[in-house]
Parts: sequence; C-alpha cells; structure tokens
Amino acid sequence: MPDIKHLIENNKAWAEEQVQKDPDFFKRLVGQQAPEYLWIGCSDSRVPANQIVGMDPGELFVHRNVANQVIQTDFNCLSVIQFAIETLKVRHVLVVGHYGCGGVKAAMESKPHGLVDHWLYPIRDVYREHAEEIAALEDSQKVDRLCELNVIEQVKNLAKTNVVQEAWDRGQPMTLHGWVYRLDNGLVNDMNVSVSSREGLEQVYHVYHQKLPDGLKK
Repeated sequence: MPDIKHLIENNKAWAEEQVQKDPDFFKRLVGQQAPEYLWIGCSDSRVPANQIVGMDPGELFVHRNVANQVIQTDFNCLSVIQFAIETLKVRHVLVVGHYGCGGVKAAMESKPHGLVDHWLYPIRDVYREHAEEIAALEDSQKVDRLCELNVIEQVKNLAKTNVVQEAWDRGQPMTLHGWVYRLDNGLVNDMNVSVSSREGLEQVYHVYHQKLPDGLKK
C-alpha cells in the first residue's frame, strides 16, 4: 500500500496525540455515542463538519451527499435521520450547504455530467422556481444564491419527512436549521429558517401519527 501508507502513519500520530492530550479520550468514545446534533452536509472535502463547529468525535452525527440534499426516496439519508432522531435523540438537525458548491453549479448548467445529473434534478427544480430572482443577479452571485435557496428547500424537505413529524407528535424537542458555509473565511451563514413544528408547512404535507384532540382538524 505505498500510496496510502502515509495515511496509516498519520492515523497513528493522531491517535497518540489524542492520548497525550487526554488519556481517557478513546475510553469515553467507546463507551457511548450521544450527540445532540445531526449534520446533513455536502460531500465536498473542503467542508469538515466537526472542525467547522469545533466538536470532537462523538459530538456530531454526520451524513453527507452531493449538494446536501434530503430526498424522500433516498433511504440512506432517511435511515440516518431516523436513527439520529429515534435512537440518538438528537435535538438539532443542521442542513449545511456551502457557497460555490460544484453540485449546485452543475444543476444550473445545460450540459451532461453523468450519473450525478439524476441526483441533481431536485436542485434544477429549485432553480426553475426562482429563475427570475436568480437571473437578476450578477453572474458571480447566481451560484451562491442557489446554494442558499437549496439549503432552504432541503430544510423544508426534512420537515416533510414522516420520521421528523412523528418525533414532533411524540413531543420530542427537535429543531431543524439551515446554514451555508463560506469556504473563503470558514464561517457559516444562518439562513434563519429554523423550524420546530409543522407551522409554515403547507397543509398537504402534514402527516399526523397520533390521534388529535377533539376539535382539532388535520
């Protein structure tokens, strides 16, 4: 393994450094996993979830895919969400995009990119819905604005999932958030779309999993 041997060496050095700083670090890590946060982010290698928010391993549950999407037929993502909410009892779910996202940019282009084009169609729909707003922007701003709009849409998609609405029905405290990370300064931009209930979702997306009190309509 001549091409990756340095990674194993780096791993050994990192593990030794952790033990030097905190002899019980790995003992605690093995003991339990109890993060309060689920991070749904982009696969981009420049967006390291734990480091961005200053958290150690075990403090942040992470799912990543191209352009940080929450798609109702993506059972990988939905399984992560269900485990995080029902087993880990996370209190916050963060949908985190980043400015200059290559996936978002590809969704704006009228040329083929291979298999990923099928994955990016939901972002093309977001682009179409906001085409007038985006067309009025400078070219340098268009991709970044669609990155923001995509995050906002994915927070809505997350709120529409059965597992999230079931948690709210149980009275489980949980808030969904949308952020966009800026690569050139390392800061996140809060989209101010945090949601802790069905309020704000169109009625058609309300799925109740418990009997409602008398007089309350679905």
